[in-house]
Amino acid sequence: MFDIGFAELLIIAVVGLVVLGPEKLPIAVRTVGLWVSKAKRTLSGIQSEISEELRLDEMKRQIAMQKDELDRELNEMRTPSSEGLAGTEKTDNAAVLEDRLSQVENESHTVVASEQEKTKADDRS
Repeated sequence: MFDIGFAELLIIAVVGLVVLGPEKLPIAVRTVGLWVSKAKRTLSGIQSEISEELRLDEMKRQIAMQKDELDRELNEMRTPSSEGLAGTEKTDNAAVLEDRLSQVENESHTVVASEQEKTKADDRS
């Protein structure tokens, strides 16, 4: 993270020993270790939140693309046909597409809601 080698750590330890003395040095090292671990946990939490949001955004984009595709197909099915039989087949297909569209919308709401609940649960812990 800071790209500190062994020689630099040794110099820091010697300076710390001279400045703080042998009694206070272990306490100072322990305190610095706690700060570093807190910083790592905070950064890890931020990274996980960002990756979760990116994953949610990607899922929302995919759902929107599917919805747009289904809407386009549904509009194509709704256009009037010159043949009567083909028109009824298109009407039947339009009903199937409308059902599928409503299923996709319900799934998207369920997925987004569950991901938000998961994120809230992660924030609480």
